[in-house]
Amino acid sequence: MARRTEQCEGTGFRGRQVSYPPSTSRPGPTRIHARAAQDAEKRRKRGRIVLALSAIIVLVLGAGFVAKLLDLPPFFDKQAVAADYPGPGGKLVIVQVHPGDTAEKIAQTMAAKDVVASWEAFYEAAVQSPAMSVIEPGFYSLKEKMSADEAVTTMVDPTSRVGKLVISEGRQLHDSRDVNTDAIKEGIYTKIAKASCYGTQPQKCVNYQDLDAAGSSSDLAALGVPDWALASVKSVPDPKRQLEGLIAAGSWDFDPTASPIDILKYLVSQSAELYDETGIKTAGKNSGLDPYQMLIAASLTERESLPADFPKVARVIVNRLKVNQPLQFDSTVNYSLDTTEVATTDADRERKTPWNTYAMAGLPATPIASPSVEALKAVESPAPGDWLYFVTIDKQGTTLFTADYNEHLRNIQKALDSGILDSGR
Repeated sequence: MARRTEQCEGTGFRGRQVSYPPSTSRPGPTRIHARAAQDAEKRRKRGRIVLALSAIIVLVLGAGFVAKLLDLPPFFDKQAVAADYPGPGGKLVIVQVHPGDTAEKIAQTMAAKDVVASWEAFYEAAVQSPAMSVIEPGFYSLKEKMSADEAVTTMVDPTSRVGKLVISEGRQLHDSRDVNTDAIKEGIYTKIAKASCYGTQPQKCVNYQDLDAAGSSSDLAALGVPDWALASVKSVPDPKRQLEGLIAAGSWDFDPTASPIDILKYLVSQSAELYDETGIKTAGKNSGLDPYQMLIAASLTERESLPADFPKVARVIVNRLKVNQPLQFDSTVNYSLDTTEVATTDADRERKTPWNTYAMAGLPATPIASPSVEALKAVESPAPGDWLYFVTIDKQGTTLFTADYNEHLRNIQKALDSGILDSGR
């Protein structure tokens, strides 16, 4: 019997030749044919799934390749939800923000200190806070295991900043009292003690007495005293005053958890770097003074005049030292007194101390205060002139300079007439 062949479609047997008599019709949907159709449909579905997965893989690999080219972290490295503590936190932690720290760097520091559970959580909270964009370098008091939102809120609160110290120009190490007003002028040690406080119940602070004792240590290297001042500081007659002038005026940030001697070492060594930047180690050719003597002269300049007159006062100091004429500065008399005023008494001026420049020629034994950089630069490059005398004649700070003693006497009379030299003692 003749037979014809036909390729069977849609049965799951694609490509096989099936023979049947020409007089019969094509077979119906037998059980075999139904099963074959189901298998074919499954294979088509698997094909579509494989194709979709292949496309996803290509996209992921492509994104990773682009991220690598751009040096970006691949998105599949990040957690879907950053780990975070519920808060409210526990033990106090002091965190330092360094100059130039980015939000991401701060976040990593927070995580390393266990303030937050993950740096990603802090970062996500930080970028939502406008105040974080202007956060300043310094030390901040937070707690361990805070929620990221709470950590950001705490950090931008001004009260969380600790160890921030501002030393005004002309400030001394120790407290002093004004004769006329009885007001206490806080010294640098008092300022440090107050700036060191952090926490509550109880508050932790470095105290004034411990700072005073640390500042009197004979281990000058441990206190950060620079090489150019070592020999002079070793010979200071009163160890309690040996760091006078070595902590510069300005704004400082220190770790409040450090020991008193480490706090002082940091401030002294950082101040030395600031002084070095002015050229203190090489400027002696302009003034004939060594670096420590320039620091002393700068402190006198700071206490005796307003900034506009710094270069002239510096010249008077240099001129008098050259001819061995006593400086006769009232500021040097006041330095060793518990109570101070602009004017001094005859008895005060007659007291012989290592600082009283009425009772001796030359410079005092130490600086008498922390000078500004401007005062130090004035001593390093004094104004040209032959002045030997100057006097401030009114409370506005008007100062007259002269090389003539008789003219100086007339200027003193102007000061007397204004009442600026009236004593409250």
